[in-house]
Amino acid sequence: MTANISPLIQDLKNRGFMQDCTDLEGLNECMGKQIVTAYAGFDCTGPSLHVGHLMSIMILRRLQKNGHKPIVLLGGGTTKVGDPSGKDETRKMLSDKDIQKNMDALRGVFGRFLTFGDGPTDAVMVNNDDWLSGLGYIEFLREYGRHFSVNRMMSFDSVKLRLEREQNLSFIEFNYMILQAYDFLELNRRFGCLLQLGGSDQWGNIVNGIELARRSDQSQLFGLTTPLITTANGAKMGKTVSGAVWLNPDMLSDFDYWQFWRNTDDRDVLRFMKLFTDMGLSDIAETEQLPINEQKKILAHEATKLARGENAALGAADAAQAAFSGGNLESLPKVTIVLDHDEIGILNLVVQAGLATSNGEVRRLIKGGGVKLAGKSVSDEKTMITRQDFAKGPLHLALGKKKHVLVEAS
Repeated sequence: MTANISPLIQDLKNRGFMQDCTDLEGLNECMGKQIVTAYAGFDCTGPSLHVGHLMSIMILRRLQKNGHKPIVLLGGGTTKVGDPSGKDETRKMLSDKDIQKNMDALRGVFGRFLTFGDGPTDAVMVNNDDWLSGLGYIEFLREYGRHFSVNRMMSFDSVKLRLEREQNLSFIEFNYMILQAYDFLELNRRFGCLLQLGGSDQWGNIVNGIELARRSDQSQLFGLTTPLITTANGAKMGKTVSGAVWLNPDMLSDFDYWQFWRNTDDRDVLRFMKLFTDMGLSDIAETEQLPINEQKKILAHEATKLARGENAALGAADAAQAAFSGGNLESLPKVTIVLDHDEIGILNLVVQAGLATSNGEVRRLIKGGGVKLAGKSVSDEKTMITRQDFAKGPLHLALGKKKHVLVEAS
């Protein structure tokens, strides 16, 4: 790039957000002249986003912090179709009621990361169902379908990989990329949106939108993708043995969210600080001088503060300290289990508490000394816990060093 690099492009490069751009010099030039409006889309397939979505959320945050305008596009319409990208089978079709319920649950998380309002760089949130559900099929095909080459669509990874594996790709899924392309065109018309952001698996969909806008409106739009993040051991970001790491606090406790970041692989700590916190690059460089466990605590605090707030981050840190030192455990996540006949076996207790998925798993953990109840190791898999054991309050249940809950009895 020969021109002076805009602050946003430089920031994204320095922090590791950039994978590919359709026209980096052209985008950089636009950013030097005007406020650029950009969007990232989030389909409403579940009641919460997880940390795997954070790349898209954080790049919108970096965009706004550098003086540009973010759009959060909720896929009330596209969720009815289903994105085939990265999937081996057709997504489960959701009812309109379920999609709306999921959308309502998703809205709140973005206010933690973005400033919404009516100002020139304030974020806006829109629902693509506002325009997609009103489209006439024949009219849409005549007006826009002629701009799409099936030959080219077959070459995109989201389609090609499914066909190569001889896995079913429904016609409705095949249409997803056309609808996403139309979203970009519509956002450009309504909001002057010039840039679409997404993971590298969205490259084909993004290019489709740029081409559609060029052919339909003679508009010049841009696309920028982020790398798909995997951890140092090769695992997909946001996936753990226990399941997804949810952003919504009603889906995952503050303590467990903080612990996820605290347990980051040593090799990922500095990289994740750049991507998932607001820490300045010079501050991040300084943390390299600290012991690795102190670096991890800083990462956990800063990442949790963004998603859950300062008090949640401090409370989770206190709970973690208490769990290891036997101090005040009140901030640990609480679970309620059902006592049959006023007692429960330790195997069932651990499974009901959500710390293991089967009795066999608990047996193995007990044999390895990995189960503690009220601060004492459990050595007998036939141990029974009675209602009387809960008389003084919730019981502290721990699996290994990382999983801790307070168990209450109903």
